Amino acid sequence: MLLYFLYPLHVEYSFFNVFKYITFRTFGAAITSVFLCMLAGPSFIRWLQRKQMGQSIRDDGPKSHLSKKGTPTMGGALILFAMTVSTLLWSDLTNKNIWIVLITTLLFGIVGYVDDYKKVVKKNSKGISARQKLIGQTLIAVGAAYLIYLFREVPPDLKFPFFKEFSLNLGWFFVVFATFVIVGASNAVNLTDGLDGLAVGPTITTAVTFLILAYCAGHVKIAEYLQIPYIPGAGELAIFLASVAAACLGFLWFNTYPAQVFMGDVGSLSLGAALAVSAVITKNEILLALCGGIFVLEALSVMAQVASFKMTGKRVLKMAPIHHHFELKGWAEPKVIVRFWIISILLALFTLSTLKLR
Repeated sequence: MLLYFLYPLHVEYSFFNVFKYITFRTFGAAITSVFLCMLAGPSFIRWLQRKQMGQSIRDDGPKSHLSKKGTPTMGGALILFAMTVSTLLWSDLTNKNIWIVLITTLLFGIVGYVDDYKKVVKKNSKGISARQKLIGQTLIAVGAAYLIYLFREVPPDLKFPFFKEFSLNLGWFFVVFATFVIVGASNAVNLTDGLDGLAVGPTITTAVTFLILAYCAGHVKIAEYLQIPYIPGAGELAIFLASVAAACLGFLWFNTYPAQVFMGDVGSLSLGAALAVSAVITKNEILLALCGGIFVLEALSVMAQVASFKMTGKRVLKMAPIHHHFELKGWAEPKVIVRFWIISILLALFTLSTLKLR
């Protein structure tokens, strides 16, 4: 929005010329997003407390979590607010990629809101059924995947890191594959959101990593130099991802241990979708699995636990997702969180290194 109001002024005032640069608007979006989140946070948390939007704690979870009962939840709405306002202010609103990723993120947030509403208002710690949630996620993801396929300016290929030329043309199967990536990432982030700040940390590192990847993919000269696919218009996603990362950073101020507020499904489901859609547009689906390795680990731990129990009657972990396993092994909650953050940072650095290892 600012691009249209302020950039035309560069004819008389040369300073406003900076608004045409994605890098400048990316920093502007990040600063706006983090301050919106931090400034609105205290009032929003007090409002949640007045409305008694307290978290219900499952009886079968770690006993140490029982003390968290009543902590305000649905804080992910704060992230969505800051991220949306910042994106609309600083991005090029004629860019189709921005609208696809933003609307998909908000729609996933609505699914999460319905789930949180049932947990908080109806006092059902399990929320909506897994079937209902999956149907809602899938319908939204199919729509997003189809739009990405419809508006694509490059072939629907699956690109592989470490290889310059090798790719797999998916054709119409691209829509199915992209849907799987979006729904899978959304649920993986949701499973990770079990400790104070645990999901927010890897979300920040992954968003920043894909910010860089999106900028490179959207810059014809950089893409040519790095021998990665050039995706017209993908550079604007850097502004969206900066807004996401900065909103999460601002939210972490209140969500760090011991948390004043939880993001809830309204935050975790939408953030996972935001990262996944950005990965699909920039053709970095495999790198999403690498950079978001913490999310993948959490999801696989649940799958392994369920499969093992159904086939053998035994559990491979003390409790799933895996962060609870380490808690029950005696690790303090902050230790689990920080160590997972460290792993996420290392994975992000390795992901960026693949830009030159091709």
